[in-house]
Amino acid sequence: MRKLISSGRPWEMIAGYSRAVRVGNMIEIGLTSPSAPDGTILHAGDVYLQTQLSLRIVGEALEEAGASFDDVIKTNIMMLDTKRWAEAAKAHAEVFSEIRPGLSFVGVSGFFDPAIDVEVEVTAYIDPAA
Repeated sequence: MRKLISSGRPWEMIAGYSRAVRVGNMIEIGLTSPSAPDGTILHAGDVYLQTQLSLRIVGEALEEAGASFDDVIKTNIMMLDTKRWAEAAKAHAEVFSEIRPGLSFVGVSGFFDPAIDVEVEVTAYIDPAA
């Protein structure tokens, strides 16, 4: 079984990708930008709010894939400035403090839009025994 999930953001069709892909019990959610449905990047300069919004979009994709944040086993947070990791960590902890997936903060040299400070991607696994 392969299920493709779209967030409806305009660049998905341009670049030929899905926000999330579920194959069996595995779900991969690609880098998720802090954007409005029309693709406008929101909260420029605010790592906390950008992380929070990106996680909300991730949560919507998980739900559409038949999963939840409880199923997340790995989170990657890509950042322009990893010295600001605590701001992203605060938003991450609001969602994952009890779930505690693996987490990486990864520094990048830039994103496709200069208003982006942070993007989030996750891997989830739905336990068939649950």
